[in-house]
Amino acid sequence: MPKLLGPLAQAITFAHAPMKGPLGADHLEVVANAGLLIDDAGRLAAVGPYPALAKQYPKAETWQPLWGAPLVALPGFVDAHTHACFAGNRALDYDLRIAGRPYLEIAKAGGGIWSSVQATRKASQADLAAATVAYANAALRRGVTTLEVKSGYGLSVAEELKMLRAIRTADGQTEADLIATCLAAHICPKDFDGGPAAYLDLVVEKLLPTVWQEGLACRVDIFIEETAFDHTLATQYLQRAAAMGFQLTVHADQFTAGSSQVAVAVGAASADHLESSSEADIARLAASDTVATALPGASLGLGMGYTPARKLLDAGACLAIASDYNPGSAPMGHLLLQASVLAAAEKLSTAETLAAITYRAAHALRLADRGRLAPGQWADVQLYATDDYRQILYWQGGMEPALVLKQGKVCLTSESPAEASEPAP
Repeated sequence: MPKLLGPLAQAITFAHAPMKGPLGADHLEVVANAGLLIDDAGRLAAVGPYPALAKQYPKAETWQPLWGAPLVALPGFVDAHTHACFAGNRALDYDLRIAGRPYLEIAKAGGGIWSSVQATRKASQADLAAATVAYANAALRRGVTTLEVKSGYGLSVAEELKMLRAIRTADGQTEADLIATCLAAHICPKDFDGGPAAYLDLVVEKLLPTVWQEGLACRVDIFIEETAFDHTLATQYLQRAAAMGFQLTVHADQFTAGSSQVAVAVGAASADHLESSSEADIARLAASDTVATALPGASLGLGMGYTPARKLLDAGACLAIASDYNPGSAPMGHLLLQASVLAAAEKLSTAETLAAITYRAAHALRLADRGRLAPGQWADVQLYATDDYRQILYWQGGMEPALVLKQGKVCLTSESPAEASEPAP
C-alpha cells in the first residue's frame, strides 16, 4: 500500500531544474505544506501539497513526520567521488604539508598515494569491506544515500580485484548505494617492472576483463598528472576502456591545466578536481556533457585554491560537488560542510549548491533515477528539523538530518527534534 508522508513544512524538489548553468531560488521548486507519496517499490509516486494528495489518495497509509515538528525534505545527497575503500592513514603526509612541503614533493619522496597502496595491500578483503561500510554508514547519517567508491590503492591485478570485491561486499552490508569505479590507473606502481604504458596495457588486458565479467564496476578512472599518467597514454587507455563498455571519468586539472580536455574529448561522464583549470578548459567543459566535479575537501586538505565553480556555472557547465574522501588529501569526508564552504568561497547560490550534491551529482554518475523529489525517482529522502531550507547550508554541516529514507525505507532517525535542529553555540 502506498504511504503518504507529511505534512512537511517544505519539500525542495528540483523537479524540472536544468542540468547545466546557473540556478536561482525558483529552480529549487519549493512545495510548502508538502506531502510525498511513496509506492510499494520504494519510488516517489506523487509530490505536492499535502491536503491535495490526502484527498486524491484516500486509501494511502498516512505517515506523520516524527514528533510533529516542522520538517524540510531534500533529495538524498549523492557523493560522486570518494576513495572510501582503503587502509591506514597519511597523518605524516599531512604534518609535512601543513609545515610547507608540497604534495608532489611528498609523493616523490615515497609518501602520497604509494604509502596508502602499501597499507591497503596488507589489509584483508574483509577488513577493507568493513572500513568501507563504516564510512558509508557515517555518510548516510549525514544524508548521503549514494556514494561512488574507487579502487586505486591496490595497483596490481590481484590487489585491485581485492578492493573491488570488498566494495561489492560493502554495498550489500550498508543501506547506502555504493557505485564502484576502477581506478587502477591511479599511478604507475613503484614495484611494477615496466613503464606507465606497459602498466596500462596490463590493466586493460588482465584486469578490466575480469572486472567487467564479474560486474565489479562499470566505470573506470585515471589520474592525469606529472606523477601519474600523461595526456596521450590517458587518452589511449580511456578509449580502450570505453570500447569494452566502461563509463569514463577523469582526475583532471588538479595541479596543472589541460587534462580536462582529455575528459571532454573521450566523452567522460565527469572531470573531477579542476582546481587548475584554465579559461579554455572551462569553456570546453561548459560546451560538453562532461560534469565538472569540484572537490573542496582536497583544496582544504592541501591548502590550495578551489575549483573555479562560479566561472564554470556562468559559462554554462554542469557543476557537481563531491567530498573526495581519502586518506591523503581529503580525510574530512563531510560533504555538506564542504559544499557550504565552497558556496561561501565561490559565491554559489543555495540552489546551485544543493543541486551540485543531488541531481547534478547523480548525473556525474549517469544515474537518472535519483537526486530530485519527483514521480518515478527513488524515494531517497532526508528530512531536516527546521521550517526553512536556508538553515541547512547556513549551519555549514552542523545541522544533520533528523530522518533519512532509502528507497522509501527509514534507515536513520533521530530520537528527538533537538538532536537535529539548530546546533548549540
